Amino acid sequence: MTTVFIISAPSGSGKSTLVDELRRRVEGLDFSVSYTTRPPRGSEQNRKEYYFVPRPEFDAMVARDEFLEYADVFGNCYGTHRRFLEEAKRTGQDLLLDIDVQGAAQIQKKIPEAVSIFVLPPTHEQLEWRLRNRGTDDEKVILRRLDTARREIENYEKYDYILVNDRLEESVDVLRAIVLSERARRSGRGLTDEDQVEIASAERCRLSNIRDRIQPILKSFRDARGRN
Repeated sequence: MTTVFIISAPSGSGKSTLVDELRRRVEGLDFSVSYTTRPPRGSEQNRKEYYFVPRPEFDAMVARDEFLEYADVFGNCYGTHRRFLEEAKRTGQDLLLDIDVQGAAQIQKKIPEAVSIFVLPPTHEQLEWRLRNRGTDDEKVILRRLDTARREIENYEKYDYILVNDRLEESVDVLRAIVLSERARRSGRGLTDEDQVEIASAERCRLSNIRDRIQPILKSFRDARGRN
């Protein structure tokens, strides 16, 4: 049975790095490359980072109901094509979706059994530092991304797991544990000692178990909103 894993995070939270590392460390995990109407940035290549398509073509795909989810983000459209899920089911793979909170809500409605993971930065200040130091956006864009991050984080309770990405290596290990533990739970076989270790690691990030830990993070974003 194919399990769909949803990963969402504010821009600058390190989600792309986590996804890349997860794909290197976990077998049997297909990845959906999104379609977008925005132009390529820097060294981005068509069919690698995204499928870059003109807006009329994207709209035609929407009309043909080809997307599992799609959204308009800052005037550019992004969508996940249905064929990625169909191919994963055909080959017996799981499917990893790197999508924003709008897309995640659509997937959760269509596939309620999907596993959802929200990646949080350690603090608002750390997120702002990351956005400024990557050197790809001007001041206006940075402020817009921070404002969007504050709104996206308000959706954290809609996710199964919350992963605080403060130390990359540990975060990758926990993300891997979430995937492996969910596979073990759904396999229908008896759980091994190794399974139990992965489950214990993953459970620490279960929404119901991490609420207290993330309160200071949420407060840092609320306080920043107050300053602005």
